[in-house]
Order: sequence, then C-alpha cells, then structure tokens
Amino acid sequence: MFGATLGDIIGSRFEFDRGNHTKEFQLFTKRCSFTDDTVMTVAVAKTLLETDRNASEEELKKALIVNMQKLGRRYPYAGYGSRFIHWVFAKEPRPYNSWGNGSAMRVSAAGWLYDSLERTREVARWTAEVSHNHPEGIKGAECAAAVIYLARTGSTKEEIREYVIKEFDYDLHESLEELRKRHRHDESCMDSLPKALVSFLEGNSYEDVIRNAVSLGGDTDTLGAIAGGMAEGYYEIPEEMIKQGKEYLTEELKEILCMIDTGRTDE
Repeated sequence: MFGATLGDIIGSRFEFDRGNHTKEFQLFTKRCSFTDDTVMTVAVAKTLLETDRNASEEELKKALIVNMQKLGRRYPYAGYGSRFIHWVFAKEPRPYNSWGNGSAMRVSAAGWLYDSLERTREVARWTAEVSHNHPEGIKGAECAAAVIYLARTGSTKEEIREYVIKEFDYDLHESLEELRKRHRHDESCMDSLPKALVSFLEGNSYEDVIRNAVSLGGDTDTLGAIAGGMAEGYYEIPEEMIKQGKEYLTEELKEILCMIDTGRTDE
C-alpha cells in the first residue's frame, strides 16, 4: 500500500511543471512532502480494511464519508482542490459531479482487498461516487483499481492493456515520449489515466514507473500516485524506497499504511 503514497511524495515537488520533464532526478529531497493524494488514499484504505468485505453500498459509502472527512480535516493544508475541501468540511457532503483525478488517486486499496475483479470494480465505483460521481470520475477509479487487481493476480501487461482498452476505452496509442512533448497541467481523469497507464506499461520496475510518470510534468504528484499504485501490483517496491518515504509521513499515516499491508488478500 505504499505504492501510491511514494509516487505522491516523489512527485510532489515537481507539480505545476516545476521539473524538467526528465527521468533523471533525485527521488527524495527536503522539498518532498505527502499531499492530499496520500491522505485520501489512507482514508479510503482504512475504510475498506475496517469494513466487512461484503458490506453494502450504503454501509461502505457512509463509512467512506466519515473517514475521508475525519482525515481530511486532520490534514487541512495537504493541497485539496477548492471543491473537495468544501466537501471535506460540509455538514452534509454531497457528490458534485467531478471528473477530477482525485477519484483514481485514492482508490488503490480496492485493487488489493477483494478476491474478484467484479467486486473490485464495484467497490472502486462506490469510493468515487461519494464525491466524484461524474461518469469519467467513476471510470477513472474503476480502471485504476482494476489494473492493480489484474497486475497482482498475474496478468501480463499486454493483457492489462487489452482489458483497459476494451473496458474503459482509454487511448493508449501515444508513447511516453509523445505524451511528454505535449505536457500540460490537467487534473481530469480523462487526461491523467492514459498518462499513468502508459507510465506503468512502459516501465521496467517500480522506480522506473514513478520516473516515467513524474517526467510527464503537470499534476506529477497525482500521476505518481496513480501509476505508483498500479506498479506496486506488478513490481516489488525496494525496501530502501519505503524506508525513505516513511520519513515524510506522520506516525498516524505510517501506522495505517502498515496495517493495510498486512490485510491484503494475497498475504
């Protein structure tokens, strides 16, 4: 469960095109930090771990809202979008038809905690719908979780690519180099998912996937989080990277992430 978090932390210092669109950079520096991507990833993961695996839609959504608001309010300056931070502090939070990539960056736990692709996608959809209930926001969450599930259960990258194109109709014909040339800061699922997917599909290790995602520029923390979540399903994360990444987290966030690691269905 550190896959998305490390991608967020590493990508944080390059957001808004503060990098040089290169894969050659130091992974961790004093300018790195966790962002809202990590906070919400942890909130969703905590909810899914503590809720019965067969929980109903109503039960799960109620618990998601409680935990997302609780952790969001505890870390109010983590970099949330203006509409989402309003949702975090709302007395009666309602979904606001967002297609933003926040639905995909927080969903990685759904790819780990269920024993079927159908249930994985169903729960991923619910995690999106509490706030990001636009069809594109839902699709982004389902896709990210499905890729993690397929990766951790032995699918090849070619099988994953074919599934994504068939089920979600994302355009994956551009190479990483082509995407890099037309970089821009775009926080939509429609832009972020293809970029994260290509970063994952062209990578040859967890670290390489993160470097791919960050090199694209723009919303680098979220691209790192989404691609990092996918990569963790396929590759082993070096222990040294996990050790370094933990140094940027609070004790509370570390504790929850470690707890989730021991509750995954494949362990």
